[in-house]
Amino acid sequence: MRCFVNEAGTIFGNLLHSWRKPAGEMREGLEIWVWFRSVAGKQGDEMDQAGFSKTAVLGAGVIGASWTALFQAAGCDVAVYDPDPDTEDKVRSYVARAWPSLEELGLVKGRPGALRFCTSAAEAVAGAQFVQENVPEREAIKHALYAEIEPALEAGAIVASSASGLTLSQMQGGWRDPSRLVLGHPFNPPHLIPLVEVMGNAKTADGVVEAAEGFYTAIGKTTIRVNKEVPGHVANRLQAAIWREAIHLVLEGVASVEDVDKAVAYGPGVRWAAMGPTTLFGLGANGGLEAFLAHFAEVFNGWWDDLGQPKMDAQTIQALVAGLEAALEGTTQEEQSARRDALLLQILKAKQSGG
Repeated sequence: MRCFVNEAGTIFGNLLHSWRKPAGEMREGLEIWVWFRSVAGKQGDEMDQAGFSKTAVLGAGVIGASWTALFQAAGCDVAVYDPDPDTEDKVRSYVARAWPSLEELGLVKGRPGALRFCTSAAEAVAGAQFVQENVPEREAIKHALYAEIEPALEAGAIVASSASGLTLSQMQGGWRDPSRLVLGHPFNPPHLIPLVEVMGNAKTADGVVEAAEGFYTAIGKTTIRVNKEVPGHVANRLQAAIWREAIHLVLEGVASVEDVDKAVAYGPGVRWAAMGPTTLFGLGANGGLEAFLAHFAEVFNGWWDDLGQPKMDAQTIQALVAGLEAALEGTTQEEQSARRDALLLQILKAKQSGG
């Protein structure tokens, strides 16, 4: 399998310069689709590692560094770009911390891929067949980056954006030919959380979405297909919905930030780690989902009618910050992150062994 990780820092350092750059002549061909289709049913070590080994990561913050660790673990060479002068130290440190978890999950596939750091985004994408873009969610920044890298891309290379807020249509505006751009939205941290939301549209060339899905599956991810463009895609909308009600309960004095979080983490959150909500409710009554809803449809209608509509204004933010500080009792963000990752590792191992 050939991978290419490209971190889009080039554009940060010279946004205006990037805006002025001509997009250049597009090269055609999507040889990568043909290869991926020929191996679509293979995963991990079963894949031909020699066939797709170069990747690029553009933007090396937390998300980009996490992708870098995963791509390296899969045996892909990774070229990273970010304008931060401390990028190399930060990314190498992140990869070192992530590596034991990747090994424990069986995601390290033989020899780690080579890691190099580039002085521009164009340099990083040169020769790459798969580029993961993680630059800030500002349309102008993404468009300037795309204008810089488009002339330097390999024929048939795929560019996947980690964007959580911008839509694919908005991002396509930065391309002369957007046919090789897809949404490849992960959940943080990407090297641990399996989900990637993948989307193309009418401007996406045939086979590109399938090729992206094949690549992600080969490196251990679980993909879903987003069929219709909506702000926030799928998973972010789901977590936004539950957080909205969590905030409402806090503001109404029903429970503290700490206790609302406990209600999720030690209640439905435990079940959601096993199965999704509709599947779980289908287990809630003899006779399946139809029998369950015969009893509870009106109950849910009543709950939905009573759900809150809080706004993230200054007062709400202050209430949440104060509530979280009280719940954490002085533990640091680093300590909380380590605890999260340790728990996630155990949950993922349990899911692996339990199917």
